[in-house]
Amino acid sequence: MNNNIVTPSHFEFTLFSDYGSLRSLFFSLCLLIYMTIISANVVIILTVCLDKSLHQPMYIFICCLSLNSLYGSAGFFPRFLMDILSDTHFISHPFCFTQMYVIHTYKAHEVNILTVMAYDRLVAICQPLHYHSKMTFRTVLFLLILSVLYPVCIFSYFLYQSSTLLLCGYKLHRLFCTSWSVIQLSCVNTAVINVAGQFLAVISTFIPLSFVLYTYLRILIVCRRSSSEFRQKALQTCLPHIVTFVNFCISVLIEVSLSQYKTDEVNTVVIVVLSLEFLIIPPISNPVVYGLKLPQVRGVISGFLRTHTILCPT
Repeated sequence: MNNNIVTPSHFEFTLFSDYGSLRSLFFSLCLLIYMTIISANVVIILTVCLDKSLHQPMYIFICCLSLNSLYGSAGFFPRFLMDILSDTHFISHPFCFTQMYVIHTYKAHEVNILTVMAYDRLVAICQPLHYHSKMTFRTVLFLLILSVLYPVCIFSYFLYQSSTLLLCGYKLHRLFCTSWSVIQLSCVNTAVINVAGQFLAVISTFIPLSFVLYTYLRILIVCRRSSSEFRQKALQTCLPHIVTFVNFCISVLIEVSLSQYKTDEVNTVVIVVLSLEFLIIPPISNPVVYGLKLPQVRGVISGFLRTHTILCPT
């Protein structure tokens, strides 16, 4: 039996350095980013919830994207901000797996919601006469519940298996807990878990990607046969979704690719940038893309700002 086997009550993040006088600057910058994420997504959520004209499937899905951004950010930023100011970077075993669970489900929820949005656009553009009969409130609710529950069940089982592994160390060469970084500390053969994890990653990424490509192929075929006005309107509603989906898939694929390498052999700056990209860029870009590109959302926000300016003049 391996004498190095331990059951750690905590893990230690090894990527954090002593920033000295720059510590306060980094903290302020990261806090500003977190506050921006919260503010921008709350604006989208309130806009959709309070304006009845936006109580439609597409805007409900946009609202869910913003809720998921808040969920994923809450699983990362509070702990990350504490670590920037702290001299020690230990995280308890239960909290590490909680953070791991939140971040993994955040990624899966995002991909699933974007996939459902692609189906919504497919029906709206290719079958407009049947849109209201197909995209009923019950259908929207079912699709959202399925998008949320599927990752919850899958990752609950996968992380339970990871949490039962015998470990030979406690140092994680990351800024936050990931399943692969913990599995790499295992003292036992993890071939089965690795294969299962890679299979899950492929299924969770390429099936939604294939479906989205299929929907936009169908949409392009319909647009080619339609008027220029119809094509312009279709592009106006589809472009934000394409930008959001491509951006998030690239972010996740970069993070997954990073997990396949021995991180102690990769430049620290590269690890930090690639690790944080999918946790920072999508939660900021989603509200900007949908708030600025969709005239309905932009119009409601502009109307609210004008009303607020009139009621509260300087």
